[in-house]
Amino acid sequence: MLLHNLNLLGLDDFDVIVLSHQHWDHIGGLNSIISGASLVFVPETFSAELKRDIARKVELIEVGNPIKIGDGIYTTGVLNSGVPEQSLLVETGKGVVVVTGCSHPGLDVILARAKKFGEVYGVIGGFHNFRKIEILKNLKFVAPCHCTVLKDKILKMPNSRKCYAGCVFNI
Repeated sequence: MLLHNLNLLGLDDFDVIVLSHQHWDHIGGLNSIISGASLVFVPETFSAELKRDIARKVELIEVGNPIKIGDGIYTTGVLNSGVPEQSLLVETGKGVVVVTGCSHPGLDVILARAKKFGEVYGVIGGFHNFRKIEILKNLKFVAPCHCTVLKDKILKMPNSRKCYAGCVFNI
């Protein structure tokens, strides 16, 4: 599915891969795209076997604390509330945009970490088990994706946008 979606979008040249957490729906297809990358960033909590497998093919960066990925792009570092996960933080002219995997540590925890990097403009990704809708009201941009429990309710908010594979947002 990953390779199919990348082909549909015409994306076949990238240097860096950042994996949020070690669930099959977030790492499946990695073997079909890893050869094009020079770096793969994974939470330090990934299994030793998976880290060895990745490190045989490309330079592996194990993430514990927040780390810079590139110009204006950081990870939150690993946040852990059952399922260890990292999210991406992208600096824009309007503020920080948070890109989550599933938000297993809690979207409130992720947004609190993101605020250390600047004013949070928006968030896109999965909001697993998320129930605190009020924390989204002050954001300018909210795009709930897969595994978002209250997606229908969130999409009724004026700051929300529908999110699906292949969608593009101009921020």
